[in-house]
Amino acid sequence: MSANHGSAILLVDDEAGFTKLLKMNLERAGNYRVEVLNDPTQTIAVAKAFRPDVIILDMVMPGMNGTVVSTKLLEDPDLREIPVIFLTASMEEGEACAEAASVGIRTVVTKPVELPVLLEVIESALQM
Repeated sequence: MSANHGSAILLVDDEAGFTKLLKMNLERAGNYRVEVLNDPTQTIAVAKAFRPDVIILDMVMPGMNGTVVSTKLLEDPDLREIPVIFLTASMEEGEACAEAASVGIRTVVTKPVELPVLLEVIESALQM
């Protein structure tokens, strides 16, 4: 059992099939409570209600991309300290890292991601 028993994760990605599968895998693999959000425009409201310990955020989504969402998180005094992990499938890793760094995000994971790799990234983010 990890020291982060019961850590809350907010997973924001417009692909419902992907989020359903990832939520199931994360909850099985660790002692995580995972809230899924497929509409990025709801991220701030849901984050305020759910109070996640970490947010996993897709970079490329219709309506509002991850860069815009993370900027809004940073502008909110209640949410700015929550570590954000960017996920991307459609960007080259270097480009994704540069865009992430421009809004203060240090962690970028490319899809498809192996579960052990993502778990390691999550645990690292929880230690920040």
